[in-house]
Amino acid sequence: MIRRIRTAPVIIGMSCLAAASIGCTSTVEGTASPAPDAGPGSSAASDVLAGLNACQALDQLNAGQGYEPGVNKTRRNECGASKPGVSGNSLALDPAQGLSEFAPTNKAVVDLMVKGRAAMKADIPTGGCAIAAEAGEHARALVLVTLSTGPRDPQACVDAQALAEKLEPLLPSGR
Repeated sequence: MIRRIRTAPVIIGMSCLAAASIGCTSTVEGTASPAPDAGPGSSAASDVLAGLNACQALDQLNAGQGYEPGVNKTRRNECGASKPGVSGNSLALDPAQGLSEFAPTNKAVVDLMVKGRAAMKADIPTGGCAIAAEAGEHARALVLVTLSTGPRDPQACVDAQALAEKLEPLLPSGR
């Protein structure tokens, strides 16, 4: 009787463990698979942008130009800053999406180089310009510039290019 009491919790525990592992996996038994990625904003070792804070970087890039301090409005590593009456710019550091994910989601994408780093440029549908610079195989830094002069002002891309060039030295060099 004592023996049954002691083994019952072990048997129940092992049954629960087996049921939990069967119920939580969709992989073929015996096939090894990597742990799932922790996702954007995680401190995973694969996040090549983990040491770079978008608001701190944007504030550094905007220093002395009359911009308000950058504001992070989401949980992601992205930041926006405004300059009263003139323009706004943003920086988004994405450790999970590279240039290959930028092209299909934007129209009229143009390949370019930013200080020797592969990049892409596209107009923002609501006005302005976006430049995505490669920060790793599956990582990018996205610079967005909007101008109060109108949605089709070509100066937005000139300003976005200048901001991307100032950002480039802050990005990881292992591209």
